[in-house]
Amino acid sequence: MITADDVKKLRDITGVSVMQCRKALEEAEGDFAQAKKILERNQGAAAAKKADRMTKDGLVVVVEKDGKALGVELLCETDFVARNEDFVKGATDIANKGLESGVDEAKKYAEEVIPSLIQKIGENIQLGDVVEVSADHVGVYVHGGKKASIIGLKGGSKELAKDIAMHATAMGPRYIKKEDISDEDRTDMMKVFEKEVAESGRPDDIKAKMLEGKMNTHFASLTLVQQDFIKDPSKTVKKLLEEKSADVVSYTYLSVGL
Repeated sequence: MITADDVKKLRDITGVSVMQCRKALEEAEGDFAQAKKILERNQGAAAAKKADRMTKDGLVVVVEKDGKALGVELLCETDFVARNEDFVKGATDIANKGLESGVDEAKKYAEEVIPSLIQKIGENIQLGDVVEVSADHVGVYVHGGKKASIIGLKGGSKELAKDIAMHATAMGPRYIKKEDISDEDRTDMMKVFEKEVAESGRPDDIKAKMLEGKMNTHFASLTLVQQDFIKDPSKTVKKLLEEKSADVVSYTYLSVGL
């Protein structure tokens, strides 16, 4: 006979629901080892059943130590689950595993953790981006668990790196420097602005200046070092870096549910 104490014991070990534990014990005829295997089998089935459901929410976790940061996006269906204690712990454990052993090991560990989370929580859960950044100084800023920036600096300080990460999280630049803007991006925007300029009815020489101005303004707004520094708009991020003898060598932006 399966008792309430038996069910509680299995639930304490596995963390899954009382009903699932009771069913597993009944199927295993009270054998705890066999019941655990049944629950593991059911994890895979639960994950497969929910795999097509959209993961439009989730959590960003970034951990750092000794000039290295590891960021993880763990995706789910709802914000309610993104705040679930087990979900948060799972995301944090994956991030810590990555910080300790690297991105590939984090991804392998996620394959072990996620099926169990799906069974406990009942939503589709998927691993998003896993990124690692190493530099002289690494700065991290996470906003509301939904978006984060990781900045790697050559020179400067950890405090500076964190300030720039906060700026990047708020402003969401796409590029670090002008040189990072692809020819494809330039061409695409050129087509947009050429149409606007053509409709202005101005002389050709004025149109050329207008086009150049629109292009410069657009890409300056999306380029980290050209943006006005959010904590002191009187200077650009580039000017701030020059004052601190620093250079941004890495910029990573993570975002979920936005």
